[in-house]
Amino acid sequence: MRKIILISSVCFLSICFQLSAQDTKKEAENVKTKMEVFSSKTGIITKFIDTKLPNLSTTYSSAETRIRKVRSGNSETYFYQIEKEGKYGSSTASIEYSDLLEVIKAVKTLKTDVDADIASNPDYMENKFTTVDGFQVGYFISKGKATWYISLEKYGSDKTLFVSDGEVVDTAFTNAKNKIDELKTK
Repeated sequence: MRKIILISSVCFLSICFQLSAQDTKKEAENVKTKMEVFSSKTGIITKFIDTKLPNLSTTYSSAETRIRKVRSGNSETYFYQIEKEGKYGSSTASIEYSDLLEVIKAVKTLKTDVDADIASNPDYMENKFTTVDGFQVGYFISKGKATWYISLEKYGSDKTLFVSDGEVVDTAFTNAKNKIDELKTK
């Protein structure tokens, strides 16, 4: 009798864990980025207008950048997009204008922190900023050296760009903001 109760309990717990894991997976799948929310409205005409920017120079390759204006019905918004070609496809970050402003502020703060972080001589340290959509910019320190990176998407592989220093990142994001400001006046 005890064996039957034990086996039944194990089976019941196993089923509960499987159901819980499926619910968590469904929740992760339902989270949409600002780009997806804005551009996926049904029953409304949505128009995408791209303006190319210079490629972002990275340590191992380069990434295409552009400003994407999205008109959905009577609303419009701007995104700074960074696209990295990967082995099995591409990864794209779409940073909405208000998030871009926050990223620029964060990069300026990170740039002021990096020298002190290197001087503290940690075995490993990571300092980063993450947007609501999962875009990340920051650096990690290992063996007395800082390596700057940009992570384009929250999920998936081959989505990280490594950049020589924070100035390259700061310049790219500031130029994107300036271009959006210019496009808004047209």
